[in-house]
Amino acid sequence: MKKPYSCLFDFCILIPCYNNEDGLIASLGSIVYDPERFCIVIVDDGSSRPVSREAIYKHIPDSYNITILRHSRNEGITRALNNGLRFIHSRLQVTFIARLDCGDICSPERFSRQIDFLRQHQHIDLVGSWCYFTDERAGAAYKYKTPTRHEAIVRSMYFRNVFIHPTVMWRSGSVMGRQYPDQFPHAEDYGMFYDIISKSKSAIIDEYLMSCEITPGGISIKNRKAQLQSRLKVISHFSKNRFLLMLGSLKLWLLLATPYHFVLSTKKVLYKA
Repeated sequence: MKKPYSCLFDFCILIPCYNNEDGLIASLGSIVYDPERFCIVIVDDGSSRPVSREAIYKHIPDSYNITILRHSRNEGITRALNNGLRFIHSRLQVTFIARLDCGDICSPERFSRQIDFLRQHQHIDLVGSWCYFTDERAGAAYKYKTPTRHEAIVRSMYFRNVFIHPTVMWRSGSVMGRQYPDQFPHAEDYGMFYDIISKSKSAIIDEYLMSCEITPGGISIKNRKAQLQSRLKVISHFSKNRFLLMLGSLKLWLLLATPYHFVLSTKKVLYKA
């Protein structure tokens, strides 16, 4: 059952953090919305120096409603996200849930555009946006552009994750009780979104509302092989089209055989911002 708009907050932003307080502060500083209408849940996943509320409030308005959940040790991104979701659903009243990762920067219009979109399209439960990927060390960026309508999104999901994790927002009621799956290591978001779109309608806003950081030591790059293998499991698990499954699997096997630096260089050339 979908929650009414009379909820205490319009939305909650879920942010996992592990040893990246500077990136966290940069991301929080990019949020533009009425501070009384949203809240933030940060899951500190066992950082060697715990995320400091005092440090955060030196850089952002103290009117922001922030909760910090701390793990005594690093438990991994999937558990951090699920613990955050459980807290939001059990302790907060929010209409929508949004994601944000440390170091990623929101455009000033991001949250207002997504809120307006979901309120105007009651049949849509999950929305993302186009985004930029930026490589600060190389001084380069490329555009990540995807289909925008549900039917095309479903087809495209066989070949890539249409929903870049820090770009998404969904209806809290539509995922009540649902968790990020732990059987797809390093592709838990892909599995989560595939599960949602198999039961609900989705959309992508055709605007670049996020700038996502390419981090050489980041989870996705460091665990690229395991992530691609998990993506194979995801499309096999949710597949409803054997032909698209075959093509999607072929692409993933080719990616497994291709060095990451070559894939990234190709994207920078083909989709230069």
